Amino acid sequence: QVQLVESGGGLVQPGGSLRLSCVASGFTFSMYFMRWYRQAPGKERELVAHITSGGGTTRYADSVKGRFTISRDNAKNTVYLQMNSLKPEDTAVYYCNARPWASDYWGQGTQVTVSS
Repeated sequence: QVQLVESGGGLVQPGGSLRLSCVASGFTFSMYFMRWYRQAPGKERELVAHITSGGGTTRYADSVKGRFTISRDNAKNTVYLQMNSLKPEDTAVYYCNARPWASDYWGQGTQVTVSS
């Protein structure tokens, strides 16, 4: 079965950095786009970034452009989200997402808290 396992969240001060990882299994990782979403308390889940199957194209939400970088290692079935210059408004649970066979699969999420 499809499994997505995120890690790397935590508490960081404004201006700091974190790198999230998501290890995927149960499908042919290298064939599919991968996405990172986030959900802040009281808000809807929003798309943060996506990356094409080969990693050649990435897209970002305007709110994170220039600060976050999505990447992937198809040999390790892993997608990453490097987050720099973090702001309090980046505080949220971050989720990895894949859509093999046209169905949405989600990880359990990893909490990112940006606070002094």
